[in-house]
Amino acid sequence: MRSRLYRLAVEFSLFILLASVLAAGMRPARADGPAATPLTGAAGMKAQYEELQGELNNNQFHRPLYLNSSEGSGAVKGDIYAVLSYPFAQVREALGTPENWCDILILHLNTKYCRLSAAQGKTMLRMHVGKKIEQDLSDTYRVDFTYHGGASAGEYFSSSMQADKGPLDTGNYRIQIEAIPLPEGRSFLLLTYAYSYGMASKLALRAYLMTVGRDKVGFTVARRNADGQPEYVAGTRATVERNTMRYYLAIDAYLAGLATPPGQRLETRLDTWFAATEQYSRQLHEVDKESYLSMKRNEYARQQKQMD
Repeated sequence: MRSRLYRLAVEFSLFILLASVLAAGMRPARADGPAATPLTGAAGMKAQYEELQGELNNNQFHRPLYLNSSEGSGAVKGDIYAVLSYPFAQVREALGTPENWCDILILHLNTKYCRLSAAQGKTMLRMHVGKKIEQDLSDTYRVDFTYHGGASAGEYFSSSMQADKGPLDTGNYRIQIEAIPLPEGRSFLLLTYAYSYGMASKLALRAYLMTVGRDKVGFTVARRNADGQPEYVAGTRATVERNTMRYYLAIDAYLAGLATPPGQRLETRLDTWFAATEQYSRQLHEVDKESYLSMKRNEYARQQKQMD
């Protein structure tokens, strides 16, 4: 029984990782999934920026960032609003080009491989996800999802991706990006993703929380104990929040690398991503830096070799 629980826990931990990288297209969500966050447009983004001034300027993250998550019946969703220290034109070019997304996604611990391709007139990203160690691709999960270009105007940008199916009985994975320019060469970003799951996933979650995930927490303060110390949200919302943050930090690290010569960009991005995750070690620490760097250098080399 214990071995079965552990196997389910491992499978669930892998399925959760897919929620971080799969995305939503422009079509409606399934009836049993979370409603897609509407693309708010430039006016909506400006209104959100004004509304979130307090949270952006005073929060636990020590950066201009607001994170929110929600969980419904068989569905979860995460949002991050953040001010980026990069000009809007640079953000739009970087995030609006599907070729760049493999270099963003590979920064995540559990992304083992990513390759862009075209199929039946669609732009596809082939993803492999796995454990926090080096693996043969045959030992990982492969998921194919579709990139959708969105709106692109002088003061607004959006894009999205989608995968209808994942492991176990999960599906409707989606992520959306929106951005607008801010004064002083900055940008305001919204990163949203969501997915739906069924009974098999619920059982896997239960096993996960009894074993490898029992000490995992998110960022939202669920309550405070008698000493006033925060007790953070756990369960599915915690996994959503952790991976939302990991992928936001991957976007930020990718942008940071653009300021360095091409031959130095990978190392800059890896260093930046790892250092940023260690700022939130309670939620995000998994491996030591040298293990991370060695693994990612090898995975990036494999990815580049097979893309040539």
